[in-house]
Amino acid sequence: MEKNIALRNFFKEHANQLTEEWYSTLEDHDSKSVYAATDPTIVETLKQQNNEFHLYVSDIFVEEESSFFNKFNSWIVKIAQDSQHVTTPIHYIVREFVRTREQYLDYLNKFIEYYPEEVPQCQKDEWNRLVIRVIDITITKFIEEYYKHSNILLEAQRDMINELSSPVISLKGSTALLPLVGDIDTSRAKRVLENTLQQCTDKGVSHLFIDLSGVVMVDTMVANQIFQIMEALRLLGVKTTLSGIRPEIAATATQLGLSFENVNITSTLSQAIILSEK
Repeated sequence: MEKNIALRNFFKEHANQLTEEWYSTLEDHDSKSVYAATDPTIVETLKQQNNEFHLYVSDIFVEEESSFFNKFNSWIVKIAQDSQHVTTPIHYIVREFVRTREQYLDYLNKFIEYYPEEVPQCQKDEWNRLVIRVIDITITKFIEEYYKHSNILLEAQRDMINELSSPVISLKGSTALLPLVGDIDTSRAKRVLENTLQQCTDKGVSHLFIDLSGVVMVDTMVANQIFQIMEALRLLGVKTTLSGIRPEIAATATQLGLSFENVNITSTLSQAIILSEK
């Protein structure tokens, strides 16, 4: 245990040196990489994060593994969610973990070389295995947290895009417009339904124009969703008018057996608005 404590202290004492050596040997990276940053603030933060890594990891030589990772995990999560690392291609980050592992193995040999007593080969092998195992587990945990955080950001972006792509725009009085643009898949159609009902309620809409002239293509599920939106709005007391229906959309609705009998339909949005004002 005495040797392990000495080894832990050795790495802590050399933490700053490890960081400076690591940073000075960074390879050229993509401009999107945090490792290519030239902003002094970003560079200083990067070095600080690397230094924290060394102060944490050195404790693995004296702590039980599960206890060690319970504490070290906070650093892993922080880096995985760091804005600069999030925009860095993950293979660059993994490469730096691997380079750091090589650093540790080199410094381990330096410690053994200058340790006042002879270190048995079995002890050397154990330390080597420990360094390799800890960095490997760290890489795995980092990728897991990076993936989870990226998914959260992606989902938030999708929600924002869906909300912006299906806005209920207030017109005159209690009338409003829902312009649908682009491809609409089943997932987006479901979100449009939820957003439209909420926005119509919040804005006190009594008549909603749903313009489909910007919709390129829909499948049977989506066509059904559009009619569900209209039915849900009818239950809320909101009158709807469809405009800009393309022939292919009409054909799909007909194949579904969806009836236009009680649906207000106009060929263009301008026509719908003019008729509503009469």
